[in-house]
Amino acid sequence: MDYFLTEEQAMIRDLARQIADEKITPVRAELDEKEEFPWEIIKVIAQSDLLRIFIPEEYEGLGKGGFELALAVEELSRACLGISTTYAANALGTYPILLYGSDAQKKKYLPDIASGKRLVAFGLTEANAGSDAAGIQTIAKLEGNEYVLNGTKQWITNGGEAEIYTIIAMTDKSKGPRGASAFIVEKGTPGFTFGKKENKMGIRASSTRELIFQDCRIPKENIIMKTLDNSRTGVGAQGVGVAQGAFDAAAGFARERHQFGHPVISFQAVQHILADMATQIEAARALVYSVARFIDSKAKDVSKESAMAKVFATDVAMKVTVDAVQVMGGSGYMKEYPVEKMMRDAKILQIYEGTNQIQRNVIGQALIKETAKKK
Repeated sequence: MDYFLTEEQAMIRDLARQIADEKITPVRAELDEKEEFPWEIIKVIAQSDLLRIFIPEEYEGLGKGGFELALAVEELSRACLGISTTYAANALGTYPILLYGSDAQKKKYLPDIASGKRLVAFGLTEANAGSDAAGIQTIAKLEGNEYVLNGTKQWITNGGEAEIYTIIAMTDKSKGPRGASAFIVEKGTPGFTFGKKENKMGIRASSTRELIFQDCRIPKENIIMKTLDNSRTGVGAQGVGVAQGAFDAAAGFARERHQFGHPVISFQAVQHILADMATQIEAARALVYSVARFIDSKAKDVSKESAMAKVFATDVAMKVTVDAVQVMGGSGYMKEYPVEKMMRDAKILQIYEGTNQIQRNVIGQALIKETAKKK
């Protein structure tokens, strides 16, 4: 479908696609096998100015929005979800500074983020808190001109590699989730250390570690505020990208693979699977693009729509990658082909940044409020 991209939007998409094809695809299997963080790829992405997309021009960015970011995320995800997760998590960690940081904070951090000089991570999840933000145990206590952080964050993308961390901690537990605040913590701050690097089923090129805070003192001016709604379309775009990559691989294989004297793609059973895959991908892409543009329009409440984009596109990603393995049969199960990695990678999309069950809760609660207003 034609989504009527501007010339600049098409350039962003094409540049991300070029990097995916020329730089990521040749090394994705090796990075996955070795669990190697893709610093060389990140440098290429930085040099291409893709890290500047959503940063305002006054802070050395391109001044674009979430839609343009989604275009880049989708194309990178088509090649490797582990690398796109590193890229998208950098944006997730940056958004609280961008949306709710002070002018001084933005001047201090955003130019370095835009240039790729410093990578960012977002720290919310804990052993007993993630989808349930009210369960956060990390505490930030104000002592004079400093906040003192104590607690542990779990499964943090870009952990150990990033230089800047936006950390969610409780400043007033009596208020439940409203008692949580975000803080900027820099790597190397005394009292801030890292746990072991996690050995994951998928997205193995990305780094996932514990963040440990033991009497970690940060300046009082490092406090900021929320958000997740603006980033969920990025996860949806990851879903669209990895699904498209799996479809392309499966369709290409079905054209080349012959059985009973005919290419596999000539069999109606295989055509129907591919037809459903293509339809689901296009529907997911349309929803993600629409919601991204809706958010960029500065709509006030986007929780329901963000949740819809995330849950639908990531469920599609899981189904399409599984179907891609099925179309390719035994070959699809082998590491020689990319779809087994795509299937492993896709699962995390239904889990991180709020499980898809939690997203359905968000949608359901919004529908209850909407129907009540109509009475």
